[in-house]
Amino acid sequence: MPQETMSFDSLYDILMGGGPLMIPIAICSVIALAYMCERSIRLRAARLSSKRFEDELASAVRAGGASAGVQLCEAKSTSQAKVLAVGMRYADWPYLEREKAVEDAGSREVQRLSANLKPLVVIGMIAPLLGLLGTVWGMIEAFASIALESGLGSPETLASGISQALVTTAAGLCVAIPSQAAYYFFKSKIDRFVRQTEDAYAQTAPLLGAPVASESVAA
Repeated sequence: MPQETMSFDSLYDILMGGGPLMIPIAICSVIALAYMCERSIRLRAARLSSKRFEDELASAVRAGGASAGVQLCEAKSTSQAKVLAVGMRYADWPYLEREKAVEDAGSREVQRLSANLKPLVVIGMIAPLLGLLGTVWGMIEAFASIALESGLGSPETLASGISQALVTTAAGLCVAIPSQAAYYFFKSKIDRFVRQTEDAYAQTAPLLGAPVASESVAA
């Protein structure tokens, strides 16, 4: 007598076979995708910083002083320009006070850029746990069904139930892995922005009559 095997006709059938916990996993996937798209737009290189702007700012300060630097920064909409504009506006402040103002502006900008990365971390942690919970619950149901219906049961029935239960684990990992990868990718872009902004400020600080900064622009 041929063994009965479980077959899925489509990906939809596979996902539906995972049970009710596939619903929160699906919600997590939608939220993660939304934040990935939003951060991809917001953290584009053109909206963060550029080496060309660093050179333009240094040239402007050499030619017209801090006021020319302020005008150039205000004409740009990048995060780097927002931070460096603080140093230009407070060019006549004592060195340490101006340094602190630039550091505070950089910290605020980094916090703003990093704010929408937290949901990706949360989803990366929750999704696999939901998948594991679905697997455990599915295996409980499979064993309970076998115990109630056929005593020790048949291997085919048991394998069918377990395979369905494992769908949630696979789904959870499929959501968690891209979420974690996206988080570290976006985090690396923010770190690069911090380094470039520090370099730009170090390049313009001597032109404002102060030594090159030795402290970080952003935390």
